[in-house]
Amino acid sequence: MFARPGKLIVVVLLVQTTGLHWAALQTVAWATMLANNLRTHSLTEAVSDTFDGEHPCCMCKAIAAAKKAQKDSEAVAPVLKLEFPLLASKINLFPPTEFAWLPQIDFFPRSLSRKPPLPPPRLLLA
Repeated sequence: MFARPGKLIVVVLLVQTTGLHWAALQTVAWATMLANNLRTHSLTEAVSDTFDGEHPCCMCKAIAAAKKAQKDSEAVAPVLKLEFPLLASKINLFPPTEFAWLPQIDFFPRSLSRKPPLPPPRLLLA
């Protein structure tokens, strides 16, 4: 029942972690730019204008700015160092007052450990 939403959450988290969402948005931007350029230019000119990097659309500019802002925020994040205070006193460990063995549970069925019964003797009828 919960397997499908769980898998969907894992996929979304992997996409976010690997940055695949930027690649998907860039693909949409390129496809839109190519479609718009094909209206006014030939195929070779439209492809070269789309992928040369000198004619970015507003969506490409927004994606580049968002990627840069994400990298800047990751670079500014400080690395926290865990510091443990020194202990002034010794640590005393006390064993339990009573100790009892727990019963051993045999999970292996006895029927698997026995040899199979021999077949009944057959009468020799000639």
